[in-house]
Amino acid sequence: MKKRIFMLAALAAGLVLCLAACGENNREPITITLWHVYGGEVNSPMNTLVDEFNHTVGQEQGIRVRVDSVSNSGVIHENVLAAAYKDPGAPALPDLFVSYPKTVLALPDENILADYHDYFTDEELDSYLPEFIEEGTVDDRLVILPLAKSTEILFVNKTAFDRFSAETGAALDELSTWEGLYAMAERYAEWSGGKSFFVHDYHFNYFQVGVESLGESFFDKDGIAFGPAFTRAWKPYARAALTGGLWLGSGYATEPLRTGDVIASVASSASVLYYSDVVTDENNRTEKVEIISLPCPIFEGGEKLVMQRGTGICTVKSTPEREKACMTFLKWLTEPKRNVDFATSLGYMPVTKEGFDRDLPAAIQTLTDPMYASLYEAFLKTRQDYTFYVPPQREDYLSLETRFEKTARLRLAAGRAQYQQQGAAALDTLMETTLEELRKSYDR
Repeated sequence: MKKRIFMLAALAAGLVLCLAACGENNREPITITLWHVYGGEVNSPMNTLVDEFNHTVGQEQGIRVRVDSVSNSGVIHENVLAAAYKDPGAPALPDLFVSYPKTVLALPDENILADYHDYFTDEELDSYLPEFIEEGTVDDRLVILPLAKSTEILFVNKTAFDRFSAETGAALDELSTWEGLYAMAERYAEWSGGKSFFVHDYHFNYFQVGVESLGESFFDKDGIAFGPAFTRAWKPYARAALTGGLWLGSGYATEPLRTGDVIASVASSASVLYYSDVVTDENNRTEKVEIISLPCPIFEGGEKLVMQRGTGICTVKSTPEREKACMTFLKWLTEPKRNVDFATSLGYMPVTKEGFDRDLPAAIQTLTDPMYASLYEAFLKTRQDYTFYVPPQREDYLSLETRFEKTARLRLAAGRAQYQQQGAAALDTLMETTLEELRKSYDR
């Protein structure tokens, strides 16, 4: 009798557990939404990882990640602010979105975002590179978790450069300094009949990092300092722009390199994702080319300083359950080996110490694409020889950047038109007047 009672009790307990498990499996998963910048809607390493998570850990723990937007950082910045300020017609904020600090600083309330200190232990956070954690910390709150970081790299269409070199004797090592690069841009414009040689993704970064590398502060309490180092950085830059060697068009630096409108660019190392070994010009003619990577130029006698770039990821406050689901996904995403595989597929740096020290060197040995291999050679030289510059967290940073990008290009484009009308005799005067006009545009 006792044995029968024991067996019946065991069967009943098993039935209860089975019903509980079935109820658990039938429960609707928590769906968290994501806006990111990593690739296109069809071909995205992030979307591939999301699918992997949803079919493994997510399925086991009742979590589903849904990608609602794949765009560029500028569009996501605008959409996040529109949502946060509840602009008419704006979408709702996602659970997760990629971000630069400038986006966080522009939010109406930083408490919109979760503090990762509330969900990660000190030991877990110590596994990330400290400079990446520092950049994501705003007012002592860690609101941007590093996911994949980048730096600025000089990309060169070596096929086109070799043609120029064969006729002029131009050498790649001349591109190691800004002075050498801009002098070459002038020569190229003359040699090519007026075509631009070089484009910088962010003119603001060129001046900011350049001035700081020369031992002066780029910023003052009111905005931009416009000190002697700024003037030094302006001269070769403006000269190349006025004579046609510097591209002044809007948009990202990837486009004019892909179309052959320039043959060199400084851009985020992650730009490698948008390049190919084919250039297609405005007449739809194509050419197979070799794109190589070099460390970012520096000023002669200046510090080897280079911009730290790349977005991190923010979590929007919601409910404890949704936030916990976000953290489960993010911890899975930044596990060292997985993070290295993700980063190297996009031209990024991994974000954990273990990833750098153990997994990255091995991953580099497996790269078969010559463009990626060249990038990582330049990347390793940069890591070895340069100091990474982290921009200050100023509330006016975004407005200063946006205004500078627009104003500097407009002033120089107008100066370029005057140069074409007045000729080389007007060059020195135009270099001075365009700088003075830029300074006056910042007078309060």
